[in-house]
Amino acid sequence: MPQSTSGSGHTAPSASAPLPSMTAVGARNWRDYALLFALACCWSSTYPLAKLALPTIPPITFISARSLIAFAFLFAILWMRGVKLPTDVKAWKLFATQQLINSTFPFLVITWSQQYVPASNTVVLASTTPIFAFLITSLITRHEPATLLKLAGAILGLAGTIAIVGLDALRGFSGEMVAEIAILLATISFACATIFGLRLSEYDPMVVATGSLLFGGLVLLPPSLIIDQPWTLHPTPTAIVATIVMGIVSSALGLMLFYVCLGRLGTLTTNAQGYLRIPIGVGLSVLLLGESVPSNLALGLLLVMAGVAAMTVPAEKFKLRKA
Repeated sequence: MPQSTSGSGHTAPSASAPLPSMTAVGARNWRDYALLFALACCWSSTYPLAKLALPTIPPITFISARSLIAFAFLFAILWMRGVKLPTDVKAWKLFATQQLINSTFPFLVITWSQQYVPASNTVVLASTTPIFAFLITSLITRHEPATLLKLAGAILGLAGTIAIVGLDALRGFSGEMVAEIAILLATISFACATIFGLRLSEYDPMVVATGSLLFGGLVLLPPSLIIDQPWTLHPTPTAIVATIVMGIVSSALGLMLFYVCLGRLGTLTTNAQGYLRIPIGVGLSVLLLGESVPSNLALGLLLVMAGVAAMTVPAEKFKLRKA
């Protein structure tokens, strides 16, 4: 089957092509992990910023607005770089599929759920993405090694997440059961997106992010106009600023870094940044929302960092050090 070429000069893999294996991922260095940390910083701002915007901006309009803001930001950078978006149908099908499972569906679900679920519950449930990615990788796709070390890292990371937020965060399941189950479905969608996203590894990460965000913003625009009628809304200045910042930092920069990390570090390691988002997200919640810091933060941080290390350090290096 012939392959399509994007405007950025990269060749897109066929939608039916097998997923790239971990052998395609190059040697890792401190810069790769710095990018992973930067990605965690960008995406950890999602929940507190959404909390600031949702009281006066409904979920559909909020997601559409931040996606279009992010698209405009990245498109301006591409224009300055002289890079064009691809024009072939196959590329846009890939962009559309990736955006639906990595952003439009899960973020819409989580944003809706945040109206009913406390932030602590959301953080705990949304941090389970690496667990689902590990299970999908080890049981279904098997496109990269799913080692016992990575399983241990996933378990440690989840234990650290629970320790940071506190076990009492899970006691509200009876009252917000539907919304919390919806968040879990969104995290499964995130996990699937990191695997499907490997099909886009030959595109410029900024091109993928820009095309995906354009689709995500436009697909929700008609429902926003019909259901929310944005011209009747009265968003506060805080909500407007939160939406703009979330569009540029969380959506634009975050999505671009996501595809960079996916190409450099692979599926399971990229998913490990979900645990790094927990301590960062807790800090932002304290600063922006005035939430109190859990007393067991230190223990949680140690478990989180141990889990991230276990999921990111190559097994070969671990064996050499052990020897």
